[in-house]
Amino acid sequence: MDIQRALRHLRSTRSAAERAFPQATLTALAAAIATGERTHRGEVRLVIERALPLSAAWSGVSNRQRAIALFADYGIWDTEDNCGVLIYVNLADRKVDIVADRGIDRKIDATTWQAVCSTMTQGFAHGDYHGAALAAVEQVNELLRRHFPTNGARPNELPDQPLML
Repeated sequence: MDIQRALRHLRSTRSAAERAFPQATLTALAAAIATGERTHRGEVRLVIERALPLSAAWSGVSNRQRAIALFADYGIWDTEDNCGVLIYVNLADRKVDIVADRGIDRKIDATTWQAVCSTMTQGFAHGDYHGAALAAVEQVNELLRRHFPTNGARPNELPDQPLML
């Protein structure tokens, strides 16, 4: 039990999350995801969570555990080519995690994903949520273009609009 963490999550507000990720930023991120997905076979989903549910924060659910749970809950694993990618942002903990489907994990290692996460956390530390998130989405798109180039028109399997929880 981590009382400080639980209190941090409890005090996290929706208005603070909306200041970090205003509608203009969410729209720009959706456009970047949609544009990128036209150049590769991957499906990118961005989930921004203001705070963990109190029970999860209290019981010590890690950022990675939460990301994996959301990956499953939102069906990111259920893409035709097994190439879904979740970018998970936990604002209360100031952490980012990326979970990739098995098709992608075979080609892109954890160190590479950690570098993308660092792009975001370093930018966030300076208050640049907009620029850092866009840069990270572009890095993900570039990795997917390199390893999973497009092979013609395909359906959009996951929503491009970032999800704010």
